[in-house]
Amino acid sequence: MRRRPGYSYGPYTDGPDPLAPPFDLRAAMDEIGRDVMEGSSPRTALQELLRRGTENRRGLDELTREIWQRRSRLQRENRLDGTLQQVRELLQRALDAERDSLGRQDTDDARFREMQLDALPSDTGGAVRELNSYDWQSADAREAYEEIRDLLGREMLDQRFAGMKQAMQNATPQDVEAIREMLDALNALLANHAAGQDTTEQFSEFMAQHGEHFPENPQTTEELIDLLAQRAAAAQRMLNSMSAEQRAELMELAQQAFGDPGLAQALAQLDAQLQGLRPGEDWDGRGRFRGENPMGMGEATRAMEELGKLDALAEQLSQSYPGARLEDIDLDAVEKHLGDQARVDARALADLERELQRQGLFSRAADGSLQLSPKALRRLGESALREVVDRIGARRGERETDRSGAAGEATGATRPWAFGDTEAWNVPKTLLNAELRRAGGDRRALDVTDVEIVETEQRTRACVALCVDTSWSMVQDGRWVPMKRTALALHQLISTRFRGDDLKLITFGRHARSVELGELVGLDGAYEQGTNLHHAMVLAGRHLRRNPDAQPVVLVVTDGEPTAHLEPDGYAAFDYPTSPATLRATIAEVDRVTGLRASFTFFVLGDDPRLAAFMDGVARRCGGRVVAPTLDGLGAEVVADYLRTRR
Repeated sequence: MRRRPGYSYGPYTDGPDPLAPPFDLRAAMDEIGRDVMEGSSPRTALQELLRRGTENRRGLDELTREIWQRRSRLQRENRLDGTLQQVRELLQRALDAERDSLGRQDTDDARFREMQLDALPSDTGGAVRELNSYDWQSADAREAYEEIRDLLGREMLDQRFAGMKQAMQNATPQDVEAIREMLDALNALLANHAAGQDTTEQFSEFMAQHGEHFPENPQTTEELIDLLAQRAAAAQRMLNSMSAEQRAELMELAQQAFGDPGLAQALAQLDAQLQGLRPGEDWDGRGRFRGENPMGMGEATRAMEELGKLDALAEQLSQSYPGARLEDIDLDAVEKHLGDQARVDARALADLERELQRQGLFSRAADGSLQLSPKALRRLGESALREVVDRIGARRGERETDRSGAAGEATGATRPWAFGDTEAWNVPKTLLNAELRRAGGDRRALDVTDVEIVETEQRTRACVALCVDTSWSMVQDGRWVPMKRTALALHQLISTRFRGDDLKLITFGRHARSVELGELVGLDGAYEQGTNLHHAMVLAGRHLRRNPDAQPVVLVVTDGEPTAHLEPDGYAAFDYPTSPATLRATIAEVDRVTGLRASFTFFVLGDDPRLAAFMDGVARRCGGRVVAPTLDGLGAEVVADYLRTRR
């Protein structure tokens, strides 16, 4: 009997999950769009979003703040003179024990030795050096002094080699000699590499013999140099961060490490070679440690190394260097220093940046600058229109009649024929109804109840001019973004629901001009005196005349009475208060547009009584309406008025 093949199921591992939900960019695009409408460039708006973060993810600023807090805490809680403090304590213990032993001896030799101890140099390094040849009378004193030399050797090695401090605990002379041999072999390897020789075989031999001192397991000479240079540079920064007196003491004490001055010389040679091979490392930096916790040389060096890594990570998070990308951020370093959640947040920001680019929400202008793509503008329009719909309820702009002209425009649906209908029959649906009826036993070939007609809808075409005030007062009084979101919502409604309508966006400050949606969304607020409604009406009239078969609609959003008009030579004359010449020119142009049977609505922002009086007079003259919306309700009022006018 043939066995059926078995199946097992597991997680999908070959790339991104194909069943994962698409990346939701709506909230991000809303924030970017708001910043752009407030005057930021798309590039700056994107950077600001990444710095602020999203609703559920910390941004780059918060992650950077945590980096600096960790850095500050490291310096605030610790100090670098731990090894010096230990050496001083051990030296004092040795001297106290020796003096106690000598005090119990009633000999000239004991008095001479006491004089020797009293004559020791005042600095710790000089005292330890002078005692190198001293014949200790106290076993406890000799043990304490030997511990000083042991401590110095282990701390110096701990600065450069991970785990060496523990390995050299209670080191024998043979252990010290083995370390000397390792350092000599390492210096020879680096010297040959610096000379341009192929050190592949020499490196392999070195690692085979001394690899236990390098748990990081470097694979090449270059990797080994990188590893050692980072630590050596951190050790140098630690020395730079100490006072001159502390630094001199440590340099003096280094000669006593394990009682072998050759160790310090070998390490100095190693540092010199590493500095020549990796001059780009930070060899001159320093830090200010002011805490109470004393750190040994090895621990202090690791602290300096951590500070360097924190600085590098902060630079990655700042994204302030040319060509910066969030993919540059070392996520392993983020996790190490800030925890698992920080890694998740940083990765989410990188995914967000990548998706915004991948989904085509940004495009490049002719000058190379970043700009919002048409797709991004549509998304912003959807968001703006959604807010408007929420404010005006369930009204969707259906019209009160259902056909136009001889045939109307098909909606794609059908309905049963009723008396008086003149629409075309839907023949397939009509025949299907007849067959179904005959299958039920009715033998008539065709009946009036079988007839289905093509449903049509009136598509009265409108020509719309939305004129928005872009004078400085709109920016100053917080009306800039609501004005832009209103234009976005109206544009989105017309481009998706009433595609036959022709919308023209017209801005007017000192001058008026026709703009595309993307240009209006990215328009910067500029200090410009003048509200040239006259010029705006000129451009609106031109637009309406190009569409003589359409229903003309003029919508004006402004917060000030006209203070400028266009002279015949194209010069914009400005006067405040409003001059009679500006009033005459504006009213005359409103009359001309009224002659095109245009429907006017004026949306008056603010509570200027002069503006209210002027607009009331203009509305009575042209048969229009005046609406005084709140800033939050501006978009809803404009869209609702457009829908009302189309009916």
